[in-house]
Amino acid sequence: MIAIVNPQFYGVHGIARYLDSFLSNLPIDHPPIYLITGDEHRVERHYPGVEIIHFPLSANRFGLFLWSLSARKKLISLHNEGKIQWINLHFPPLIPGLFLPRHIPLVLTAHTTYLGMSGRFYETRHFVSQWGGLSLAIKSWMEHRIFSLASKVITLTEQGRQEVLAYGFKNSVTVIPNGADAKLFTPDDAIEKDIDVLFCGRIELRKGSRPMVELCRQLIAKKPDIHIAIVGYGDDDAWVKAALEPYGRTVLMSGKVPFSEMLGYYNRSRVYASTSYYEGLPGTCLEAMAMQLPAVVWDFLFYRGLVVDGRTGSLAAPNDFAGMTDKVLALLSNPRLAAEMGREGRALLESNYNWTNLSRDVLAVFSPRQD
Repeated sequence: MIAIVNPQFYGVHGIARYLDSFLSNLPIDHPPIYLITGDEHRVERHYPGVEIIHFPLSANRFGLFLWSLSARKKLISLHNEGKIQWINLHFPPLIPGLFLPRHIPLVLTAHTTYLGMSGRFYETRHFVSQWGGLSLAIKSWMEHRIFSLASKVITLTEQGRQEVLAYGFKNSVTVIPNGADAKLFTPDDAIEKDIDVLFCGRIELRKGSRPMVELCRQLIAKKPDIHIAIVGYGDDDAWVKAALEPYGRTVLMSGKVPFSEMLGYYNRSRVYASTSYYEGLPGTCLEAMAMQLPAVVWDFLFYRGLVVDGRTGSLAAPNDFAGMTDKVLALLSNPRLAAEMGREGRALLESNYNWTNLSRDVLAVFSPRQD
C-alpha cells in the first residue's frame, strides 16, 4: 500500500512521463496505490487499482508550500486509516519532501540531484550552473534533509546512485532505469528519412546547448549537404537560434512541439545525437533507440549500459567535437551499420528498459523482503 507524492503529474516533462508509464504498466496483482498530485494542467487519467488525489497547485513557490501541507495532512490520514504503509516521493521539486510525516517509511525516487544539475559531480565543470552559491547551498540543505528521512532510494542510473552516496546516504540505493514504451515507439519504414541528424530535448546549458551548436558547425563544414533537426525549447533558445541563423537551409529548429509529433521526427531521422552534459536518464535517447536510431553521445556515466559503444551507438569523449563529428558521419556513410546498431538498440530497450518489467522492479523495493 503505497502513496506516490509528486505535485507535477501532468505534462511532458521527465517525471510526469515516468509516472504515467509506471502506472500504465502495473502488474494485475499490484498493491493499492494512491497518487497525490496537483491539479495544474489536469487531464483525466485512470489506472486500475490507483486512486488519484488532487490538491490545488498554483504556479509559484507559495502555492507549492500550501500544496505540501495538504499532501501531508492526507498522508497522515491515509496512514492512520491503514491504507498506506509507504510513501514514495519523486523529486525534484524538493519542497514537498520537507513536509513529509517522519513516522511513515519513505522510499525516495531521486530523478536528479542538484549536485549533478549544477555540474559539480564531475571534476571538470562542463557548464556554468544557473544557480548561485546561496541558492545551491539552500537546495543542498533541503536534499540532505530529505535524504535523512528516506529508508531507501531509487535512482535511474549508476551516476545517480553515486550522486546520492556523495550526500552521505547510508541506506539502500537501488538503480532502476526509466523505460520507453516499445509499443508506442515503433519505427515505420515507409516514412522517408529526410533528416540526417536529430537533436531533441531541452535547449539549456546543462543539456549541452552550446556544444550542440559547435557540433552542428563542424558537421556542416565536413558535409555541407547534411540535414539537421533540433526539436525542443529552453532558456538558451535565443542564443542557439542566433548562432545557427547562418545555417538556416541546413538546420531546422522546430521549437516546442506536441509529444504526439515526436514519432514523426524519429521516423524521419537517421542518427540521434546529443551533447548533453547532464541527465537523470535521457528519455529522448531511450525513445530514439526504441525507434531504431543509433545514438552518438558524450561518454558520461549516465549513458553507460544504454549507449553501448560500437553496438547501440557511439561514445565520444566530452568536448571531443572532431571525434563526435567523425562518429556521426561514419554512421551516415554506412547505412547498414547504422541499421544494425538501431536494431541492437531496440532489442536492448525491449529487454532491459521494458516498463512491464521495470514496474515490477519498482514495486519490489517496497517488499518487506527487500528490507
